[in-house]
Order: sequence, then structure tokens, then C-alpha cells
Amino acid sequence: MQETQGAMGILTSLIPFIAIFAIFYFLFIRPQKKQQKKHKEMLEALQAGDKVVSYGGIMCEIVKKEDNYFLVRSGESTMKLVKEYIAYKVEQ
Repeated sequence: MQETQGAMGILTSLIPFIAIFAIFYFLFIRPQKKQQKKHKEMLEALQAGDKVVSYGGIMCEIVKKEDNYFLVRSGESTMKLVKEYIAYKVEQ
């Protein structure tokens, strides 16, 4: 009888921790993963001629797509921009 009460006591003490983890997962982890997946899909879909904004605030046009970076043009300058530093695509 005491073994059953001991197991129930452990289970009841774990319920608040499980609830906190579930809340944390649904409020923070899951939305962040969805956002990362959406950003990755956006990066894969970018093509030459698309206009993008970098996390540094530079607005530029993609000239060439490479494996780890894009060759971009902003005004008269042409530079390499690492894929992960593209914030979003400018929709026209």
C-alpha cells in the first residue's frame, strides 16, 4: 500500500513541472521553430533579381545565388551577403 502512495506522491509532485514545460513549449519553442522554418523556406526560394533587406538594414538586389551567400548589389556597390543575414524579401 505504501509503495502505491509513494509512486502517487512522486507523480503529483511532477505534474506542475510537466505543466510548466508544456506551457513553455507552446509559448516559446514551437513558434520559434515555425518562424525558423518559414525563414529557411524564404531563403531557399530567393532568386536573382529579388530585392531583400539584411538584418543590418541594407536594402539590396540579389545578383547571384551561391551555396552559403548571395552576391548582392546596393546602389553602385556589389558585395557578398551571407544567407543567414537576410531578414526578409521586399514584396513589390
